[in-house]
Amino acid sequence: MQRADISILEKKIGYTFKNKELLKEALTHSSYAHELKTKKIYVECNERLEFLGDSVLSIVTSEFLFKKYRDLPEGDLTHIRAALVQSQSLASYARGIGLGQYLYLGNGEEKNRDQQSILEDAFEALLAAIYLDAGVGGLDEIRRFLLPIIKDAVEKNNDSILHADAKTELQQLTQVSDGATPTYTITRESGPDHAKVFEVEVRLNSNVIGHGKGRSKREAEQNAAREALKLFGV
Repeated sequence: MQRADISILEKKIGYTFKNKELLKEALTHSSYAHELKTKKIYVECNERLEFLGDSVLSIVTSEFLFKKYRDLPEGDLTHIRAALVQSQSLASYARGIGLGQYLYLGNGEEKNRDQQSILEDAFEALLAAIYLDAGVGGLDEIRRFLLPIIKDAVEKNNDSILHADAKTELQQLTQVSDGATPTYTITRESGPDHAKVFEVEVRLNSNVIGHGKGRSKREAEQNAAREALKLFGV
């Protein structure tokens, strides 16, 4: 596949690089760098930029959510951010600007231009490249480019984002990492019938990994799952 002209990408993102090599680095997959290395040609792949881009993405997204959802607690904001910056979302943002067609890939990876992990990494690397190239105005340039994408994602998925299923996320996480399924137990019910408060604990392999309270069993279980997700660093 012939790689598209990166000047077209610059028009799509609304930013013209002063240092074109920085943009090329953001678009260079490790497979391409490794192939050139065998020919004694040394280029940087986008892995270091990806590391920086992850942080740039997080701060701009966090700032946006902090201002938009002024009444939500930290736990809910963290959950919404996780939905917006997860691998599948980032790959979707990358596809929206046709990022795959500009990537420098090794011959063995050519067939994977649309692969989720490759697009996710390249998108984060692109953010870092813009941030670095713009200098003191780096975050402003990132906001200008990224916020319309984030806002569009929120508008299209607002209900699912605000009511993200923490129980499902926890189950998927524990099955991958531990091969086990969490179990939920009501430990206490209090209050009158019309205003019950339920307390729940979630266990994994008989170990308590989270507690939650709620006006319904479902709400208490969701809150317990959210607390457990924090234990896993989510």
